[in-house]
Amino acid sequence: MDQRTISILFALLRSAIRGTELTEAERNSYRAEMLGPLLKISSKHDVAHLVVLQLKKSELISNEQTDIEKSILTAVYRYERLRQEYEKLCNALEGAQIPFLPLKGAVIRKYYPEAWMRTSCDIDVLVREDDGEKARQILVREHGYTDNGKSSHDFSFFSPGNVHLELHYELMEDAYANDASKVLQQVWHSSTVRDGTAFHYEMPDELFYFYHIAHMAKHFENGGCGIRPLIDLWILDHIRDADKEKRDALLREGKLLKFAQAVRKLSRVWFENEEYDPISKQMEEYILSGGVYGNNQNRIVVQQQKEGGKLRYALSKIWIPYDVIKFQYPVLQKHKWLMPAMEVRRWCKLIFCGHLKRTTRELRYNSGISTEKAEQTQALLRGIGLCLQE
Repeated sequence: MDQRTISILFALLRSAIRGTELTEAERNSYRAEMLGPLLKISSKHDVAHLVVLQLKKSELISNEQTDIEKSILTAVYRYERLRQEYEKLCNALEGAQIPFLPLKGAVIRKYYPEAWMRTSCDIDVLVREDDGEKARQILVREHGYTDNGKSSHDFSFFSPGNVHLELHYELMEDAYANDASKVLQQVWHSSTVRDGTAFHYEMPDELFYFYHIAHMAKHFENGGCGIRPLIDLWILDHIRDADKEKRDALLREGKLLKFAQAVRKLSRVWFENEEYDPISKQMEEYILSGGVYGNNQNRIVVQQQKEGGKLRYALSKIWIPYDVIKFQYPVLQKHKWLMPAMEVRRWCKLIFCGHLKRTTRELRYNSGISTEKAEQTQALLRGIGLCLQE
């Protein structure tokens, strides 16, 4: 995508979330042939409804192009479904006397100009792991949810209305986002019960902000975080009365302040029209090349650099470090001596359950990464504070 189209993309998003109009220069820079590329990349990042909303407000699309407006209607419909399911879930957990703490979109959308503007694919709620089985039984037996299994950090379900729910019991695995997991372990001690409820908890502002940054860092390490978290960040950075010193103190404790400063800069570039610096320009290219969850090519080149090169990356696919594999096989958290057996089990799954081709493709891509690409990525990771190899 050419730079002119990228510029109008962020002009439209900037106007949508700030409630402002396009400048005359921005309006004049728009061309009808940009519509296709704009819809393609904004859909890829799940922000097409915001782009179309502003195009419509700015009268840059004709009234005859009603099919384009479907993205707005879809966003409103998705929000209404999520809102209804979220309220039912909160009532179910409250009625079952299970402490729970809403995460991500369920919390942040109240700060948007309109709640439907912040789209989500699912509902994310934190529960204590000891309450997870109780919650599973109640949701499945009494409320008609479909159990979709337990992963390394959450229980997954589908509601009767086919809305995806993730009941997290871990906010961050040890292997990601520097020391984020250590900071986030305090979540239940730091959070308080919401007024008018007995089991609905809320994070303090600084911890929610830290979690948002840590979650962005995790996705960045896994191939990209998408545009939407940068919109969230800009909105969080403009909450009145937020204690920035408390936020930065937690970020410093979790060794994520440098990353936070980098993504804050990029959010100002995109949504305040600030000038690029070399790091923000490289971050933009990295993020836009992926989608909502990034892509495998980005993930492999980042992980290669974090592992310390091509050989170490290849070896890490054979022998997964304890801090990673313990979440795939939770039994290791109590019985670390079983690690060789779990590695063998993982190899068997790799060979006999259809994952061998994917791993082979990843190793082939790893071996083909150029020295220039590796050096650029290493410089980016160091520049944003996510490279642990010294």
